[in-house]
Amino acid sequence: MHAQNQKPQALALFDFDGTLYSHDSFTGFIFHVLKKRHIIWRGLRILPWITAYYLKIYPAHRMRPKLYLAMFKDADVEIIYPLALQYANKILGNLDPTLFEQLKMHQKLGHKVILVSATIDLYLEMIANTLSIELLCSKVEIKNRKLTGKYLTPDCSCLQKKLRILEAINLVDYETIYAYGNSEEDKEMLSLAQHSYIVGFNKKLPVLENLNTRSLS
Repeated sequence: MHAQNQKPQALALFDFDGTLYSHDSFTGFIFHVLKKRHIIWRGLRILPWITAYYLKIYPAHRMRPKLYLAMFKDADVEIIYPLALQYANKILGNLDPTLFEQLKMHQKLGHKVILVSATIDLYLEMIANTLSIELLCSKVEIKNRKLTGKYLTPDCSCLQKKLRILEAINLVDYETIYAYGNSEEDKEMLSLAQHSYIVGFNKKLPVLENLNTRSLS
């Protein structure tokens, strides 16, 4: 419970690939956990869609689930999980230092921090847990200790990012909202914030404020 006339803490929303992590973690995950022969053989099955994606005529939010299905259908979680943990630890050592410092500053000020990403929970959940932040992302289905290749949720990008945030969070509980992204897929999420930052576009990060200290002054 917040004291009378005291505003709740701020909310900070972080995209992952291209933002908190400078690279494409999903593609990196595929190459980290699967053998090259498997990747090539499964990739040939969806080559027309891969080609269309790189020609920018097939959207990323449709390509990711198709690629995941092709690569991970019937994969054994007992094999994938240890490799996913290994990959998560590798990623954690290579986060963008500027954005990671900003995230830690949000935490230091008592702000609620949520990672909002289109990538999958197989490794991203481990990262979020280590960082002690909440997670909204694309969740995958597991049955009988096997990956089915299907998503349990829609690809968490574009409008879905906004919808997932609104479903999980009552935004009126927060006096100030910050959002960090890097692409068109983050546009709807960024629209929720009073203070937004786009990698490669904005030169300066938002200046953070300790709202609790201000409310007591």
